[in-house]
Amino acid sequence: MNTLGKRATLRHAFSGFALAVSLASGVQAQDITLRYGHMNAPNSIAGMQAEWLADAIQEKTEGAIAVQVFPSSQLGKLQELAEGVSTGTIALSHNTAGAIGSLHPPFAAFDTPYLYRDVDHLMNVVDTSSPVMNWLNDELVEAAGVRVLYGFYFGSRNLTADRPVTHPDDLDGVKIRSIPFPIYMAAVEGLGAVPVPVDWSEVPTALATGVVSGQENPVNVAVSHKLYEVQSHMMETGHIVAAEMVLINEEVWQGLSSEHREALQAAANEVRERATRYVLDSEQEDTEALRAHGMTVIGPDDGLDIEAFRASVEARVMEEFAGQYGEFYSQVETVK
Repeated sequence: MNTLGKRATLRHAFSGFALAVSLASGVQAQDITLRYGHMNAPNSIAGMQAEWLADAIQEKTEGAIAVQVFPSSQLGKLQELAEGVSTGTIALSHNTAGAIGSLHPPFAAFDTPYLYRDVDHLMNVVDTSSPVMNWLNDELVEAAGVRVLYGFYFGSRNLTADRPVTHPDDLDGVKIRSIPFPIYMAAVEGLGAVPVPVDWSEVPTALATGVVSGQENPVNVAVSHKLYEVQSHMMETGHIVAAEMVLINEEVWQGLSSEHREALQAAANEVRERATRYVLDSEQEDTEALRAHGMTVIGPDDGLDIEAFRASVEARVMEEFAGQYGEFYSQVETVK
């Protein structure tokens, strides 16, 4: 049996785990509980938006649908969470576009480094009503039984390390943690480093023990996960302007009434805006928090050669992905 066939079988077998339906005592309407699993700390922006979504869904369905959130990789690691939504063992999760690429490879293109003009451009591209997202969302449903409910701005990914870095040459031979998916591995190579795939749950230990000398993530992640305790420098490379994608199992989605789907979409739209605004408002504050905790922040005014990083990363990524994602890149360029 091929991989897609196995996923279809698993989705059918486990869909009941994601959508628990019970009758409350003395009540005729069905109450639905959806499980939302993710890898982030509860106090991270990704963790908080999961709770915001749970609250918004409960409010907009007048209590008919509850969302039970399991943070900090309780229901699995990065890959397992993506697979869990596909098979139906969990109803909801959030993940990077690159990780969703494990379910449908073209999705990884959303996380191409230095792709978007600005945050507004990114958010217009990942809007579920945009032509680009609409096209790939349909393919994702067909390939993996999963749809993107919404995407929110997760921040610009910066490099942190146990040393100062101003040019790709400074990372020659240096091991930097990478999200274990191809486009991130290529991005880290483009930064000049040796990419080492490490699941997020293992990153703090890998940094503390020297298995890797650095990692790359938005500044809010560095703060919420206290990376300042194991890293001395942050370089404002801004190499990936990223959206985190919130996924829902397609059988769960189709199993909801039209009224409940409308309520979930309204909740999604509300949380997408709230989370994006929160990240934008907090980026400078989070950078100052890292400084207050003793991290040295190196930006272009401090000698960071951002054009050297851009040229190196773009060359490495385009070498591997331009042929595969050319149509996608052309469509992204046309989005206003």
